[in-house]
Amino acid sequence: MKAEVTMDKQNKIDILTHLVQIDSANDHEKKVADYLEKLLTDHGITVKQVETSAGRNNLIAELGEPDATPVFAFAGHMDTVGFGNLDDWAHDPLSAEIHGDRLYGRGSADMKGSLAAMVIAMIDLADSKTKIPGRIRLLATVGEEYGAAGSKQLTEQGEVDDVDGMIIGEPTSGDVVYAHNGSLNYTVTSEGTPVHSSIPEQGVNALTNLVKFVNAEADLFADVKPSKEVGPLVHSITIFNSGDQVNTIPGHAELQGNIRATPEFGNGAVIKRLNMITRGLSSAPGADLSFNVDMSFDPVVTDKEDPLVQLAQTASSKELNREVELKVIHGATDASEYRKAENQFPIVVLGAGDWENAHKMNEYVELSQFLVMDEVYKQIALKDLKELSKK
Repeated sequence: MKAEVTMDKQNKIDILTHLVQIDSANDHEKKVADYLEKLLTDHGITVKQVETSAGRNNLIAELGEPDATPVFAFAGHMDTVGFGNLDDWAHDPLSAEIHGDRLYGRGSADMKGSLAAMVIAMIDLADSKTKIPGRIRLLATVGEEYGAAGSKQLTEQGEVDDVDGMIIGEPTSGDVVYAHNGSLNYTVTSEGTPVHSSIPEQGVNALTNLVKFVNAEADLFADVKPSKEVGPLVHSITIFNSGDQVNTIPGHAELQGNIRATPEFGNGAVIKRLNMITRGLSSAPGADLSFNVDMSFDPVVTDKEDPLVQLAQTASSKELNREVELKVIHGATDASEYRKAENQFPIVVLGAGDWENAHKMNEYVELSQFLVMDEVYKQIALKDLKELSKK
């Protein structure tokens, strides 16, 4: 018989509070990794850190007998987006203040709440000496918010090649996300010839040539049919820069755009089209446009009927005392990198906090969701491993 040892409510909140109070906005994840390593090793859990760059370390923790199979992964990121204008915050973004059912702070929803719940689940399993029918691995990564450097590195190093199922702890309010769009960031640069604005005919206006791309891009994906799972392909030009003096024809201009691709019309097809239009415009006299991909997350879909999806829905419904939904989101996650592993395994996105609350001022996580999420994670991992071990 295993001993019933679980962390109490205040201990759980203390872990979340400490995580939110560590500033890991777009950097410094090693501070989070160091805190988690001490916390986990104090409970006898095997931990290692993997450096991505100075001050930015991924963390990998594991429960179960070495080399045991199958393997289930809890995955989350340690970085957050920046704070924005501090005057727009009613509560300091690093304070982790609690008001009613809400703990406020940058990253509380996205996704230190779920990361804390995954750590707590690991600790509870270790302290209760639960027999793991395989292994449970925690992957805590750097840089998810811009480029997913951590999950890319761990995937390339083979850290998920033996994984049989995964939960990514993004904020879903306890609902189960089985699919999401891709996300592709790109830059288009236009080079011209600067001259005095009184003699524009002697120069090449880089801004004017770049505007031609803007106009062409508006209808570039008009023929792409909506995905049956994630809906329409969404594309936006979001940054435009040109010129530094009003009486000079600009010799340089650039823009950046973001595209949410679909499984049916993926990032490769999007890139091909953007390259095509850029080359076509550059073939005109006086035009010199170049295209570059800055970040590329592929769309991810797990079959709604997959046993992991069904198990996650059942477990979350039980603990939250409501019928949770199966959903898609139009953001992107580390799943896009993990899906590039040599083996293919089902992935669900499931965590505490509201997806719509992520990245906003006065970000918060509902404690009522957070406090049960570790139990949700434990149930899913143990039951999935048990079923997989029978095969």
